[in-house]
Amino acid sequence: MTVNVLHVISGGETGGSRKHVVTLLSKFAPGTATLVVFQDGPLAAEARQAGIDVRLLAQSSRYDLSVLSKLVALIRRERFDILHTHGPRANLYGALIKRKIAIPWMTTVHSDPRLDFMKSGWKGKWFTRLNVWALQKVDYFFAVSERFKESLMELGIAAERIQTIYNGIDFDDAPRPHMLQRADLGLREDDLVIAMVARLHPIKGHALVFEALASLSDPDMKLLVVGDGPLASELREKATQSGIGRQVQFLGFRRDVADIYALSDVALMASYSESFPLALLEAANERLPVISTDVGGVSQLIASSDMGWIVPVGDRAALAQAMREARSRRHELKTMGKRLYEHASTHFSLQRLYEETMATYERVLAIYRTRKKGV
Repeated sequence: MTVNVLHVISGGETGGSRKHVVTLLSKFAPGTATLVVFQDGPLAAEARQAGIDVRLLAQSSRYDLSVLSKLVALIRRERFDILHTHGPRANLYGALIKRKIAIPWMTTVHSDPRLDFMKSGWKGKWFTRLNVWALQKVDYFFAVSERFKESLMELGIAAERIQTIYNGIDFDDAPRPHMLQRADLGLREDDLVIAMVARLHPIKGHALVFEALASLSDPDMKLLVVGDGPLASELREKATQSGIGRQVQFLGFRRDVADIYALSDVALMASYSESFPLALLEAANERLPVISTDVGGVSQLIASSDMGWIVPVGDRAALAQAMREARSRRHELKTMGKRLYEHASTHFSLQRLYEETMATYERVLAIYRTRKKGV
């Protein structure tokens, strides 16, 4: 069965959802997937570079709803079989046009919808309500971890409408050569280098990491913070006030994340909520062990203690202890990273993600067409 799918995302994403969409759609055959964005940016540029058919429906602001009629017209004109949205804005627009499109609507839940607008004041509470309202209208869901499936069920969504499919990437058979060296970032070979790749957002737990690092009083432990976001200036000030300003480097948004992982000793994630983090799969691809909070599908990735550390969410002491152990077991880190790579490349490949996604599309479309015929 050939399925023609329209994917919709706002276009301003800088985290895992952006990588998920671009990597997944790169596997689709020409003419079977189109990507709509509402703003041009790195996501659209990466998608075009990957050979994906990208359509820009530009907005003057996020409140510009003139794109809705254009979206409906596009769906009707090009006879898409399925609408697949990603993120709160795309989900809201999907809810607003649902009655006009007469095709199944699916969404991928990349984050906990109750926490997407964490610490955003009254606007955040309003956007959260809109987000949850929109999700109630969706026909079928992809959850990128069992925990997210459970979160959707807590919102009253039936289990049979949710398919859990873990994220995946293309893993390299052998380590690639990398241009970036420690000296380029002012790092010494004796430093324990920790890479944290995440949006600078409250939900990612940077402040907790800074507190844990400060508690260790180890000047040779260095933290590379990769990513941008609304907390940039606040976190820089936090690092300085915590006395670790010389140990933390803010590298901003980077396209050479693989190079940064390659020169690091361990990857770290301290999120309060997460799906199935692509950033950690990318770390595994570079044979890097991982320290992570117990969120999303992390326990499926770090399947045993010889691949990394899983710590309770929000537990500064446990996070500090894991960092301390990584320092004391530095001679074991490469072996741990290789074990993680072997496990991840076997269970979380991009090909598996694509095949399971296509199988779900076909199943959903078959159900929809049967119901439409009244069988």
